[in-house]
Amino acid sequence: MTDRNADTDRVPEEAARFWERVYADRAEPVWSGRPNPLLAETARAIAPGTALDLGSGEGGDAVWLASRGWTVTAVDIAPTALARTTARAVAAGTAVAQRLTVEQHDLARTFPAGTFDLINAQYLQTPFDLPRARVFQRAARALAAGGLLLVVDHGSVRPWSWDPDPDTRFPAPEEIYDALDLDPAVWRPERLDRPRREATGPGGQTAMVTDTVVAIRRLTG
Repeated sequence: MTDRNADTDRVPEEAARFWERVYADRAEPVWSGRPNPLLAETARAIAPGTALDLGSGEGGDAVWLASRGWTVTAVDIAPTALARTTARAVAAGTAVAQRLTVEQHDLARTFPAGTFDLINAQYLQTPFDLPRARVFQRAARALAAGGLLLVVDHGSVRPWSWDPDPDTRFPAPEEIYDALDLDPAVWRPERLDRPRREATGPGGQTAMVTDTVVAIRRLTG
């Protein structure tokens, strides 16, 4: 397993400190460690290859992918989150750990190098400025031919969110996709959807929630 600390000095202090506190202020894990269900549903239908996990948190998705044979790059802004990803991978066994690399990035400024068969962006939403359209455009360009970009956003207010404002506006999947302005000769949307499911929060509470799903396939290299 390798650990590349990418452009650490360029990470804006406010965002970096906020997300580091989210993890470092708790000795126990923040998240369940289970893969996000829409990622699991999607990846089970794809032969393992190279994967990039954007905003990987404590590594639940990244380690799950590595355990299924994917070669994974896990990216987060928080060093403690990446350290927990490393520990989770090591606990899962040598083969899993060898297939997983962690990198620290502020995605507003830097993006991992390479091309990938699957790029996973689960709930890449933040109280700080993040040029999401630009990030997802870079992700789309980083897909190998035939690769898939899976974006899953919150589509409704979670009772356990940091800003549970009932008037929060959540863009439709078509709106998110259209903002990327991708060439239809190179990329096509495979799923634009708003499924509902029962979710469990970090404190064990449950609620019916809506997810916003945008899945984009790269047709040509």
